[in-house]
Amino acid sequence: MNPYILAALLFGLGLGTTVTFASSHWLLAWMGLEMNTLAILPLMAQHHHPRAVEAATKYFLTQATGAATLLFASTTNAWLTGQWDILHMSHPLATTLAILALSLKIGLAPLHTWLPEVLQGLDLTTGLILSTWQKLAPFALLLQMQPTNPSILIMLGVASTLVGGWGGLNQTQLRKVLAYSSTAHLGWMILILQFSPSLTLLTLLTYLVMTTSTFLLFKLNKSTSINMLATSWAKTPALTTLTPLVLLSLGGLPPLTGFMPKWLILQELTKQDLAPVATLAALTALLSLYFYLRLTYAMTLTMSPNNVTGTTPWRLPSLQLTLPLAILTVATISLLPLAPTILAVLTL
Repeated sequence: MNPYILAALLFGLGLGTTVTFASSHWLLAWMGLEMNTLAILPLMAQHHHPRAVEAATKYFLTQATGAATLLFASTTNAWLTGQWDILHMSHPLATTLAILALSLKIGLAPLHTWLPEVLQGLDLTTGLILSTWQKLAPFALLLQMQPTNPSILIMLGVASTLVGGWGGLNQTQLRKVLAYSSTAHLGWMILILQFSPSLTLLTLLTYLVMTTSTFLLFKLNKSTSINMLATSWAKTPALTTLTPLVLLSLGGLPPLTGFMPKWLILQELTKQDLAPVATLAALTALLSLYFYLRLTYAMTLTMSPNNVTGTTPWRLPSLQLTLPLAILTVATISLLPLAPTILAVLTL
């Protein structure tokens, strides 16, 4: 892609998210979301491949549906209450519609079905943007809305953690596994959203760090399926040693960074007398942990098949920058000791 066009599209992505962040009026927020969607579509379809075009089309249709529903919800709210302000979403009908529209946009269960299909059709770089940056604007709106009905968020959160764990079990494609992982992590964030918004932000931050390091790692290895992970010993032995830790951190295993948000969320849910929800969420985390263990096993404890079709392809040295990967990998593995400090900041 022409670098000027690429720069313009990335600027559009940044501008759309910033407009949504900065807006307190529903129409401006909706406009930012639309700019975001339109800027990423050419990035999705840049490889003229049927799967990429299909993914871009599916993404456009789902995001357009979400944006139209959001516009309808905000108009309904203005009609019923006379308020266009995001912070004054007081009517239950408009609030529920807006939550469902934003859930569709970020891929929360049961409105998640587009996400694995779209992510599977993209290359790893665009997939990384879709899994991280594209979640920020809708999430900012969810944080600002302060919904009055807590049960819908708890239902969405539990459904997402369950579906995210269950859906990833049988997958062999890494991008689909990461899509289900994204749904599960977003479920954890939505569970705690109304009780502790600061904890939601912490979970979002750790999710961004862990997901970015995982995508960069797969990109460096040029891996898109579990079988391709088995050849990574020969290419990058040091990175292959660290990869299981990154994957297990995504699964939320102590003493890695990914355990911190899960631990704090379960603690907060118990404080709110929601012990059954906390127990269910903890059990669904085991499902997610299983498929990360599968990836770990495939990468570190299996030899690559050396028949004619499975021989390792000729590989040139990677041109990818390794400094971001190094920093993010360290952050993904070793930030748990900061938990007391973070807890102290959250309770200020």
